[in-house]
Amino acid sequence: MDLTVRVRDKILTNPVAVASGTFGYGSEYEQLIPLARLGALFTKAITLEPRVGNEVPRIVETPSGMLNSIGLANVGVQRFIAEKLPFLSRLPCAVVANVAGSSVDEYLEVVRRLEEHPLWGYELNLSCPNVKEGCLAFGTSPRQVESLTQVVRKATDRPLIVKLTPNVTEIATIALAAEAGGADAVTCINTVVGMIIDVKRRRTVLPGGTGGLSGPAILPIGVAATYKVARAVKIPIFGSGGIMDTEGALQYLLAGASAIQIGTANFADPSISQRVLDGIAAYLAENGLSCLAELRGFIA
Repeated sequence: MDLTVRVRDKILTNPVAVASGTFGYGSEYEQLIPLARLGALFTKAITLEPRVGNEVPRIVETPSGMLNSIGLANVGVQRFIAEKLPFLSRLPCAVVANVAGSSVDEYLEVVRRLEEHPLWGYELNLSCPNVKEGCLAFGTSPRQVESLTQVVRKATDRPLIVKLTPNVTEIATIALAAEAGGADAVTCINTVVGMIIDVKRRRTVLPGGTGGLSGPAILPIGVAATYKVARAVKIPIFGSGGIMDTEGALQYLLAGASAIQIGTANFADPSISQRVLDGIAAYLAENGLSCLAELRGFIA
C-alpha cells in the first residue's frame, strides 16, 4: 500500500504529521511514541530572537476544545540550532521548521540561518492569532502573503509550506496568493480566534483577551476550508484542525488534503498519530484502495 506524499521534490513516508506548537521539539515525546512512524514533525515556531511569550494563564479549556495564547514563546533560532537541532537531525522522519516573525526580514533571516543545517523543509507561520504583531497581519493580506512567500522562496530550494489562517473572508484567495508566491504546499488551518469571559470576575480568562481555538470544535471549519482550498490550488494541502481520530483525518483527505497534521489531540493522547496512521491504512484496505492518492478529494 502506497501511503507516501510528495511535496516539491521530496517524499513523506506517510500522511500523518504532528502540528507545530503541539509536539515541542520532538524530544518531549521520544519516550512515548516511535518517532520513526511520523510522516513529519513540524517544530515549535522559531523566531529570530527568543520570545518569552504572553502573560499567564495561556491556556483555558473550552467545550470541545482549547483556547491558547502562548504568544510564540520559543528559544530563538540560535538556541534552536545549538540545542534542538542535534536531536532533530537524528530523527528518521521529516523535520519541518515552523518559522515566524514580525517582519519580512525576520522571516528571511531565520530561514537563511537554518539553511546551513539539515531540515526537510519550512512552514511559514503567517497566521498566529495570539501575538500583537507580525503573523496575523501577514496572513490576512493576499498581497503580503504572496510577497513574503516570494522572498523566502528565493532563499531556499527546500519544500516551502504556508500555514493559512481561517480568520479571513475567503481562505481560497489567501491560498492562491501563497501558491503564486512559490509555496509548495499549504497548511489548512491554524486556530480560530476566540474568547472566554469569567462571568464571576467579569473579565477575560486570558490576559490578552482573545486566543486561538483548537480541538474538535474546529474540525468542521478546517474540513470546509480544506475543501474550498483544494478546489482553488494545485499544490498539496496539509489538513489540520480538530483531528482526534481516524475519521477526522479521513474527512480532511476526502475533502482534498494530501496529508494531515494532528495538534491538540497530542496533549490528550500522545499515541494518537500512530492510531490514525493505522486507521488510514485499514480504511484503504477495507475499501480496496492501494494508494493514498485514490482517496484524496473524493468529495465532488
